Amino acid sequence: MQGKLEKVTDTIVQEANSILDYTFTFSKEISISLKGLLFVAVALIITAFVLKQIRRFITRKMPENDKVKFVSVFSYIRWVVFLAIFLIAMDASGVNVTALFAASAVLLIGVGLALQTLFQDIISGVFILVDQSVHVGDIIELEGKVGRVLDIRLRTTRAVTIDNKVLVIPNHLYLTNILFNWTENGTETRESLTVGVSYGSDVELVKQILLDVAKSQHKILKTPEAKVLFTDFADSSLNFQLIFSLNDSFETRFIQSDLRFEIDKKFRENGITIPFPQRDVHIFGSKKQSY
Repeated sequence: MQGKLEKVTDTIVQEANSILDYTFTFSKEISISLKGLLFVAVALIITAFVLKQIRRFITRKMPENDKVKFVSVFSYIRWVVFLAIFLIAMDASGVNVTALFAASAVLLIGVGLALQTLFQDIISGVFILVDQSVHVGDIIELEGKVGRVLDIRLRTTRAVTIDNKVLVIPNHLYLTNILFNWTENGTETRESLTVGVSYGSDVELVKQILLDVAKSQHKILKTPEAKVLFTDFADSSLNFQLIFSLNDSFETRFIQSDLRFEIDKKFRENGITIPFPQRDVHIFGSKKQSY
């Protein structure tokens, strides 16, 4: 009885081995057995489990904001690790990885060219998250476009403009362009407004009017106080610059407009004029000669 059982067991083992040894042949140089495929699958499953535990261990005491950034970076690293483990497992399973690369060389070149910008965006996204040069809520200026950052992803950054339009910014632009972060030093920003008055105007009165108008605007910060600079003796005007501080740079153009309305009103009340360019033209006539 025991001999029969051993024979049955041996038969089952041999059939199982024959199934596992079944080989999938893709070309003369590229083939893999079912046993090799199972080995690759198990290697990837173990890798996924290990990476998940590593992520949990590293992020267990991180602040929530830093945890979100790390997970974004880690998701990119995870795919790189998966690719490396996949290639190692395939090579260990007897697959000629070199031949596999050679067979797909044309395809890989095409995919590489197509994904070049994508990888630039991803690498830039990693740099942004690690370097923390830009944060959610920052007001940034890039290629003349201004927006408040809504969220930072590996490939793109989304920002909303003053006109409530959403900018989708490819992250590689951060590496190839100069980025202005208006709120890197805090939400407070220094803004200005220029105005010219006619020659002969009372400059002290002009200064006082500009300061009073700034104080009357409730969205302008009281500290630091607004200042007035006498900037130039221009061709047709005396030029002044009103400098003030705001907590929200998105409001700048609306506040500047309100200030201009009020400055024009106060200038009219006090007899101060805003000149337009003037030129003196001298005409010299020639005397007619008689013969």
